[in-house]
Amino acid sequence: MLQALRKLLDPQERQLKKFFALADTIDSLEPSMQVLSDEELRAKTDEFKNRLENGESLDDLLPEAFAVVREAAKRVLGMRHFRVQLVGGMVLHQGDIAEMKTGEGKTLVSTLPAYLNALTGKGVHIVTVNDYLAKRDREWMGQVFEFLGLTVGLNLPQMSPDEKRAAYQADITFGTNNEFGFDYLRDNMVLYPEQLTQRELNYAIIDEVDSILIDEARTPLIISGQANKATDLYYTADKVVRRLKRDEDYTVDIKTKQVALTEDGVKKVEGFLGVDNLYDMRNITLNHHVQQALKAHVLMKRDEDYVVNEDGVVIVDEFTGRLMYGRRYSDGLHQAIEAKEGLQVQRESMTLATITLQNYFRLYKKLSGMTGTAKTEEEEFRKIYNMDVYPIPTNRPMARKDLSDVLYKTEEAKFNAVVEEIARRHEKGQPVLVGTVSIEKSERLSRALKKRGIPHEVLNAKNHAREAEIIARAGQRGAVTIATNMAGRGTDIVLGEGVAELGGLHVLGTERHESRRIDNQLRGRSGRQGDPGSSQFFLSLSDDLMRRFGAENLENMLERLGLPDDQPIEGKMFSKAVANAQRKVEANNFDARRWVLQYDDVLNQQREIIYKQRREVLTSDDLKDVVLGMAKSTIENVVGIHTAEELEEDWDLEAIVDYVESNLLPEGRIDEEDLENKEPKEIIELIYDEVVRHYEEKKEEMGNERLQEFSKVVILRTVDRKWMDHIDAMEQLRQGIHLRAYGQDNPLRAYQFEGFAMFEEMVKEIQEEVIKYVMKSVIREEEELEREEVAINAVAHSGGSEEGVAPKKQPIRRNDKVGRNEPCPCGSGKKYKNCCLKNEKAVPANR
Repeated sequence: MLQALRKLLDPQERQLKKFFALADTIDSLEPSMQVLSDEELRAKTDEFKNRLENGESLDDLLPEAFAVVREAAKRVLGMRHFRVQLVGGMVLHQGDIAEMKTGEGKTLVSTLPAYLNALTGKGVHIVTVNDYLAKRDREWMGQVFEFLGLTVGLNLPQMSPDEKRAAYQADITFGTNNEFGFDYLRDNMVLYPEQLTQRELNYAIIDEVDSILIDEARTPLIISGQANKATDLYYTADKVVRRLKRDEDYTVDIKTKQVALTEDGVKKVEGFLGVDNLYDMRNITLNHHVQQALKAHVLMKRDEDYVVNEDGVVIVDEFTGRLMYGRRYSDGLHQAIEAKEGLQVQRESMTLATITLQNYFRLYKKLSGMTGTAKTEEEEFRKIYNMDVYPIPTNRPMARKDLSDVLYKTEEAKFNAVVEEIARRHEKGQPVLVGTVSIEKSERLSRALKKRGIPHEVLNAKNHAREAEIIARAGQRGAVTIATNMAGRGTDIVLGEGVAELGGLHVLGTERHESRRIDNQLRGRSGRQGDPGSSQFFLSLSDDLMRRFGAENLENMLERLGLPDDQPIEGKMFSKAVANAQRKVEANNFDARRWVLQYDDVLNQQREIIYKQRREVLTSDDLKDVVLGMAKSTIENVVGIHTAEELEEDWDLEAIVDYVESNLLPEGRIDEEDLENKEPKEIIELIYDEVVRHYEEKKEEMGNERLQEFSKVVILRTVDRKWMDHIDAMEQLRQGIHLRAYGQDNPLRAYQFEGFAMFEEMVKEIQEEVIKYVMKSVIREEEELEREEVAINAVAHSGGSEEGVAPKKQPIRRNDKVGRNEPCPCGSGKKYKNCCLKNEKAVPANR
């Protein structure tokens, strides 16, 4: 009764009822669509576009558009959308998450909202977790869109900028989350509008949305260049750490996954390195390297967290088990692992541009997603992305049997039981899919099965190339497949002939993941589309999850009961305890992600400001107002600093003049006498008017088009360099900010406050540098703009100094006159500014 009342009051249930009623309307349109010829069906696309232009909304068009897509899919693919798939499409269209079980046809569902939203001409991105799925879906579902007259693009890492540009211009673009994010960063580093690849971020449909927006939410996408830091210290720190002993020299906290030196350990390290105090400011770099080496040896496990192959140290994705080529651990940890494994240490990189996936996808006007497992994280989706999770009913009733977990005292007993269970089911011909949490565990189980003579396939990051082939056979009679978590995403196991009568696919989990979603993904491989199937998890007290949450109590209980190691424990109470442990971990992870997001938001807001203004500069044909606005701000700042004292005689007018002549105007344009007896506001106006006059002279001298192009290159290059330094400074601030808590400060508030101050300082530096280059530099000859860019780059890479730049490429400053503070050429012994310069004031400066 209570359950029925909850359903009645649940707003999601009410919304789903409306969607099913709308599905009835779509069903009623099917006969009228079936009688249309292919050309008439295709013509519906132009009809819909015209109706949009005439004021109808996408919601108005939805029933007809969905009916058109359903009919097109029947003709092109031989697939007809079920009613539940139509409802899933409606959920996606309204910008929410459709939770659909494995085998329910999520890929086909995406065609409905993708087609409808593509009618606006603003572009739709369909986001997948890997290149294989992006290519597959483009070739497969792309046929439906092309049949209906829409263009379809594919965005892959190896493509040229021109190919990417074409892909983004298409009505619907397939690609991976990483590639869409990296293209966004690259677009915010280009010098000319024609180099841009992406359009405005309009609407994205994310497949496996929980993997991308939850599991990888904090993953930063980083475009980097090499920093000039020595690598010797990594080897030194590695040698030191190898001599340390656990519990004696360092401690390990399993729950927080932290490792720390003890006092004895600190003394040992100081002795090995020959330093008096490891925590002295002078030894901060040494200390950092030792800490990272300690993490590399104690916390980072080979064949679990990373593998070593011909490409060096390659990270293994914790959630999918896939190798993450091209990614490196940050803050020197990757280099510490390279030293640990005896490999050549690669230089650390410097971040040129970065954004987390969480912040990238929040840039889209509308965002939606689909997955088999999202309800457990609904609170996070709602709070961070403003997306609700709608569980969509299955097309056929679920027939899978989920058996209770069984617990063993030791890991050895558990694996023995797993092998026996596999042997028992294999003997009767039932296919078995075994899920493991690491490469090491999958290979251990493989060795045990070989001893028993049981044929099997192993699917992990080391042989991912055969993934499709292995998965295609996993549902056949007698098949035994051992897989890491990578088998849980984007895979669909079809049962072979006669397998249904044997009970269908049996999924056997060898360990519980800290997230219930990952376990549910593994379970979801079985029981697709009403197929029979079963699942069960085998656990031990040595498993990570059990050790982190309450294994000691269970172990004590088992000791008191005197149960042998190979005696399993199973029951609802035990399963409930495991689920509660998982909920605790999920809550902790959510809090951690939310906390990190609050810090990320500080840099994210700054990034949005910088990228927005950068884009305005990039697409502008006339930067006069921008340049003169920077000049005005710079003048106000300089005058404000030097006229801060109450008494006018304490003002430093000479410093104002010196600054103006060094950075804004030719010498002799402004003198101290011009500024005397004036209010600061009047001083600012006087200097600004002179700057405007000088700007107009430069425009006449260089030609307006040339001046605008030169200004654009200067502004963009300066912004990029300063922003790069700012990212590095913000990261350093963030690493040490938690120490403020010891002084009773709120670290987040301190980070926000100081980060804002650093951002303001960066903006001021950008303005000063840009105005100096634009106002004081000229090009000697009529060279191509590319050569101007080389000059700017040379200046940028030499730390702002104009020395060392190739002849005829460097912006030069005119110095064909006597300096204001130099002796006057007339021989009076006075400074030039106090002698003949006064007499020249009435005459325009020699240009």
